[in-house]
Amino acid sequence: MEGGPARVERIEGRVTGGRSGQKIVLFAKSRVWWVQPLTQAPFTNIGPDSRWTNSTHLGTEYAALLVNPDYRPPQLLAALPKKGGNVIAVISAPGTAPPRETAPKTVRFSGYEWEIRQNPSDRGGTMKLFDANNVWTDEKGWLHLRIAKISGDWKCAEVALTRSLGYGSYSFVVHDVSNLEPAAVLSMLTWDDLAADQNHREVDIEISRWGDLASKNAQYVVQPYYVPANVARFSAPSGALTYSFRWEPGKVFFRTMRGASQIVAEHLFTSGVPSAGGESTRINLYSFDYAKSPFQHGAEVVFEKFEYLP
Repeated sequence: MEGGPARVERIEGRVTGGRSGQKIVLFAKSRVWWVQPLTQAPFTNIGPDSRWTNSTHLGTEYAALLVNPDYRPPQLLAALPKKGGNVIAVISAPGTAPPRETAPKTVRFSGYEWEIRQNPSDRGGTMKLFDANNVWTDEKGWLHLRIAKISGDWKCAEVALTRSLGYGSYSFVVHDVSNLEPAAVLSMLTWDDLAADQNHREVDIEISRWGDLASKNAQYVVQPYYVPANVARFSAPSGALTYSFRWEPGKVFFRTMRGASQIVAEHLFTSGVPSAGGESTRINLYSFDYAKSPFQHGAEVVFEKFEYLP
């Protein structure tokens, strides 16, 4: 089954004749072979009973390599390697349809229907668990997202619009987020699973210190984030704020306001701006696992309003 960067499933197997120190490297094929589950975490440990288990993004084929400790997995391959050197064994299998997913759940907010994420995702560079109970609207119609410990695991929250809006103005009225702990991340973004060639049409407003208490707590981003000119950091003060961006061909203008007249921050990007296509608007709240100060407590964020204008 064709995969995507937002969908993962469990994968497992057993090694016969393995030696101490050897590991499994997994690949999933979606046009080319991609290392799994993440570029930053390419090795799968083998247990004392010779069994291994991990997560993989979906693909049309899957492969497991038994390798020596000196093997250095590439991010992607045009073809699987042959047995030899540090590659001890190679096995592949065609993809099959995964078990039927949990029925989609939706929430109505600001006149739009949003789908609630229930499946794992690698947001922030590590696998995150999500729970539909972490998303709800109150009697005022305001949207609540939270991170909560459920059955011993931190579970996050995400909603995605069920239709694409394209170019235009997007605004989010958010209650006070200045006291989020350093490892919490709140994102308001556009995302297109199928547009890898345009960095998934990802345009972000992100509220986070990324685990560093001394860092500013907010930023505007046009992906990829590792290009310095694609990130504009700022400090978001306490209280309710309106975060917005105006997306037009070749440019995106971000602004944060307190009330109707006080500008907190603004920035215009004119380079690397994606074109509109099949993106959806998403809001997510998750923990950043590479933080200097790890996530320790639950978090909750309240959205009073979302508005889109062409």
